[in-house]
Amino acid sequence: MAIQIGAKRDSGFEDPIGMLTDCHRRIEHFVDILCMVVERAQHRALNDEEARAIEVALEYFRVGGARHNADEEESLFPRLGGRTGEESIVELDGLKQDHQTAGSLHTAVENLYRKWLTDQTLDVADWQALSVATKKLKALYAVHIQVEEQVVFPRASKTLDDETIQLIGQEFRNRRAQGAVPNSTDQ
Repeated sequence: MAIQIGAKRDSGFEDPIGMLTDCHRRIEHFVDILCMVVERAQHRALNDEEARAIEVALEYFRVGGARHNADEEESLFPRLGGRTGEESIVELDGLKQDHQTAGSLHTAVENLYRKWLTDQTLDVADWQALSVATKKLKALYAVHIQVEEQVVFPRASKTLDDETIQLIGQEFRNRRAQGAVPNSTDQ
């Protein structure tokens, strides 16, 4: 994303919960782009600005989104599951399922946008499928992010000690240093 003068600086590895929240803002931003372009460019080729925006959004979800899921599923969720009761485990399982559902939707969205970029057009059925898939992504993320930010992240901040938080931050750092995109989901 472009640097914005006066904008809040993103959280660092010392604040992994803040990093996840910052990532949510990027997810919302890129989903908005996916939704806006499909509606705005209906029945025509994408212009250069739209094509660039779509390429950036697709790349974000392929790399940053997959890393975000790994941060949650491999670093945060396992440390919360046993600490806060049975309802938390069910909730975390639901969030993991959301990641899988989003991964499937992202695959469909990417395939349809790639077709649009390559062929310069989409037939009516493909356009409708892309429109539906982007709207489903937006709706899924709205609920998913709300649960994480209003329930899971505050719970993590209250129940995890400073040492565990720092360890989670180090795992985030290591994941990025490795440069590999996790395989857990395609988000």
